[in-house]
Amino acid sequence: MKVIETEIPEVKIIEPAVFGDERGFFMETWQQKKFEELVTGKPTTFVQDNHSKSKKGVLRGLHYQAHRMQGKLVRVISGAMLDVAVDIRLDSLTFGKWVGVELSCENKRQLWIPEGFAHGFLTLTDDVECLYKTTDYYFPEYEKTILWNDKALSINWGISDPVLSEKDSKGILFNKLFSLREIK
Repeated sequence: MKVIETEIPEVKIIEPAVFGDERGFFMETWQQKKFEELVTGKPTTFVQDNHSKSKKGVLRGLHYQAHRMQGKLVRVISGAMLDVAVDIRLDSLTFGKWVGVELSCENKRQLWIPEGFAHGFLTLTDDVECLYKTTDYYFPEYEKTILWNDKALSINWGISDPVLSEKDSKGILFNKLFSLREIK
């Protein structure tokens, strides 16, 4: 496995070793010991696996849990998407900064998004299937949504009219969350 640093040191791109021939390919997508040694540097436990499927142009996010924050290990098994992590850790030097990485079934990359980040993605192709592991369970009562096109974040999604859920279209402005200290 190869680990690639991003502009936010705690967010990492993971490229698994892929062994392929005329029959297809094999890759190890998860291995606890390697993940802890090469990515987090500490014990990391995943408690839930999620699978989502979306058509082209769907934007999901930016989501986080105000309590019981989740770390996420994200990968795509069909299609391609832009995966985005926003640092919402109040004491962080990169607070309010974001990282965007294209994940696809072709590049087989994974993105590690630790606790303390909001997460969202935009599907770039039809029938995108995304799998991700989480370090804590989903608690809807703690879920918050930051407005996907908030000018304070200036995320370059490359689209002006994505397909959004009602919840995502009514996200809260980042600066309002920060001023109210609702993040933690």
